[in-house]
Amino acid sequence: MSTSRAQLWLESLGDWSWPGQGGGQGGEALEALPPSWVPAFPPRLESFATAGAGGAWQSPRAIPRRRFGLGALLSAVAAVCAMLVLHGPLSLERLVGVRTATPAAATATVDSPAAPGPPSVTLTPVSQDAAGSSIDSSTYSSAALGGEGSFLVYLPAGYASTASHYPVLYMLTGNDQSNTAFLQVGLQNELDRLIAQHAIPPLIAVMIQGGPGSNNWRNQGATRYESYILETQQLVDRTLPTLSERGARAIVGDSMGGYGAMNVALANPYRFGVVESWLSFFNGLEGDLHADRPIIKHLGLHAFIYGGEEDHIANPDEDAPFAAALRAAGADAHGAVYPGEHNLATIEAHLASMLIYAGRSLSLRP
Repeated sequence: MSTSRAQLWLESLGDWSWPGQGGGQGGEALEALPPSWVPAFPPRLESFATAGAGGAWQSPRAIPRRRFGLGALLSAVAAVCAMLVLHGPLSLERLVGVRTATPAAATATVDSPAAPGPPSVTLTPVSQDAAGSSIDSSTYSSAALGGEGSFLVYLPAGYASTASHYPVLYMLTGNDQSNTAFLQVGLQNELDRLIAQHAIPPLIAVMIQGGPGSNNWRNQGATRYESYILETQQLVDRTLPTLSERGARAIVGDSMGGYGAMNVALANPYRFGVVESWLSFFNGLEGDLHADRPIIKHLGLHAFIYGGEEDHIANPDEDAPFAAALRAAGADAHGAVYPGEHNLATIEAHLASMLIYAGRSLSLRP
């Protein structure tokens, strides 16, 4: 067996720390906003006491808790009184410039007949490990699927006790895989370890449950799996404390999910700043990549794709040329072929490396 194509340069953690968080990207205004009926920061059905929150990495967007002196308080009261005299009663929206939810939207529940649109998303704790991270689950009425949508979510240690906002890693499974496949190959433990070592920043990981058959996460007839991914992303941004900007979103997948990740990233270039495709293929994506060239050149894109040397399902010879095409379009793209077959053992062998690449790329956004 030849090993000349194996590229293992990313296997070592090395010394690394992330810079400050950046602002939004120029093209994000084109992105559709989440529906107004989705409440922000939904309650979890059961709360966990998390350990180690005091030492948790703090996002620069964390909301500081400060004590105001009496003088500052009196000045604020005087300013409000002056505005009352000039402009009449003030709402929260007029004070801070944020549109507040209507009482109906704020109190709508799954059982409420007046609730506009599908039920709201609520997280149900599934498990918590010794490191303090947890796995939660959520199901909701999906307009894209015309039925039930669901996902698992990894919440880092300290999540429940901080005001931090987090980047998000979206994960797509292969054909007929359960979204628990990523947990089976050690996702939770690897994220715990890498976050604790400061190899990557704390992040949220969303494992979206795919459907049966080779849908490739595409919109095909009545099955709208590409729309389902975007629908889930909108719900997550609306309901969890995320950094809701392109550069803070990564999408990855294995096999059919790897195709789906690349397809969604290229078909929606203003949504995702990082994409990874594991043991996958790229049939028919050249047109989207060509159309995206001006956007990628302006906004950038971090991409990593790899194949297995003994993979007889997804041809690993496609990886290097497609990575080169991504680079030609302006992306920071890397391709590799590793020893291994088309199976979860190969995914597990390189999971840490791929999490490191995604985590670093999320932190290095402009």
